[in-house]
Amino acid sequence: MSRTIILIPARMASTRLPGKPLADIHGLPMIVHVQRRAKEAGIGEAIVATDSEAVQAAVEKAGGRAVMTGSGHLSGSDRIFEALRALDPEHRVDIVVNVQGDLPTIDPADIRAALGPLADPAVDIATLAAAIRDPSELTNPNVVKVAGPIVSPGRMRGLTFTRADAEGAGPHYHHIGLYAYRRAALERFVTLPPSPNELRERLEQLRALDNGMRIDVAIVKSVPLGVDTPEDLAKAREMLRG
Repeated sequence: MSRTIILIPARMASTRLPGKPLADIHGLPMIVHVQRRAKEAGIGEAIVATDSEAVQAAVEKAGGRAVMTGSGHLSGSDRIFEALRALDPEHRVDIVVNVQGDLPTIDPADIRAALGPLADPAVDIATLAAAIRDPSELTNPNVVKVAGPIVSPGRMRGLTFTRADAEGAGPHYHHIGLYAYRRAALERFVTLPPSPNELRERLEQLRALDNGMRIDVAIVKSVPLGVDTPEDLAKAREMLRG
């Protein structure tokens, strides 16, 4: 039986929303809301990986667990890999779920859903997407679109990830940046240099595809709110009211 861990990368370097992980949402820092939802998924321990002592202190004050990592990481994948090595040098963990620290409204059931594609041994990495219902998203470069064949009900093989306009009749899918890695896939991924497609699109997952790794997508019902701006924070507070 596989052992799974959830790692939540959190850094304080946001420019659009300074101190983002500690932003207050009804008396709790945002990062604590994310950690609690990850814990509610019921698939493994949820631990914050951070380069901030203030974040670590806030998480621990709320009863959670956090691990300190270096400040020079270029991506959340690098940060969670450092945390994984520190937390599990014995290699007991074989699935690592990366939940972004700015998703305080994410549904715990959707976190669980990310494990589904990994039941297929051919899949290296699993992620999430939801059908696009707002037409404005089809041409929004901030919305990453994923496309590929449906391989079973509720599951797609991700062949393209792009910020470009969606083309064709659809349905089209909004990619959600949550990943479940086989440990071996994460270990390989962090050793690979950025690929040309990754650099062009500014999408880290393209590095995996460009190096022959398979990414499958669990299709869920909705996209969680990602908090990047003060306006997003106000929306999150309203959504989580009560």
